[in-house]
Amino acid sequence: MLAQIDISKIPRHVAVIMDGNGRWARRRHLPRIAGHRAGAQAVHNTVEICSQLGMRVLTLYAFSAENWKRPQREINLLMDLLREYLRRELGEIHKNNIRLQILGRYEQLPQKVRQDLEDGLRLTAKNTGMVLNVALNYGARAELVDAFNAILKGMLDGGVREPEVTEEIIAEHLSTRGLPDPDLLIRTSGEMRVSNFLLWQIAYAEIWVTETCWPDFTRRHLLQAVIDFQKRERRYGGLGRNGS
Repeated sequence: MLAQIDISKIPRHVAVIMDGNGRWARRRHLPRIAGHRAGAQAVHNTVEICSQLGMRVLTLYAFSAENWKRPQREINLLMDLLREYLRRELGEIHKNNIRLQILGRYEQLPQKVRQDLEDGLRLTAKNTGMVLNVALNYGARAELVDAFNAILKGMLDGGVREPEVTEEIIAEHLSTRGLPDPDLLIRTSGEMRVSNFLLWQIAYAEIWVTETCWPDFTRRHLLQAVIDFQKRERRYGGLGRNGS
């Protein structure tokens, strides 16, 4: 399958809504945390193949702002699993020249989680390979609120005096500033919604949905998504080659 990939047309930025951990566990009569733990291996595999393919950016939707509505025990287990993942994977991430970035209001996460994240940010800050964005306590609407508040504060403080707010100014105040917008959005478990994820950035992203739950997402699925992406004609609101 790798032979079918056109290396010259690799998407610069792939974003993934990692969905279906709970469903995967339920089908196997296992606790939900077993699905989350199995999903961590899918994260490892996806980071590895995306880096090998030469993608510039991979963004993973790990914990949404809405996920705080889940039972406290599950939240605590998710935070523990995140710390476990960082301790296990950070050395390899750094070795492979990958730079870690966090999207979302991560300062609201538990202190020990924040500390581990900040250690990872410092360790990989100078890496020049693929950027790995992990969205934690993230919501796209909250991101836009934060961006507009930052713009407004700059104007009120007198440090920024712009005649009008432009798309470029908004983009500069998003958590993905300086990065290309996603070319490809992948969603697992068959759900047909974007779940408050990168609403500004995915305006022209190609969307690929698979019925496969996230823990079963493999290298083969990622390559299938890229092959499908490379077959599409991206028009950005214009006409295609045949005039349609």
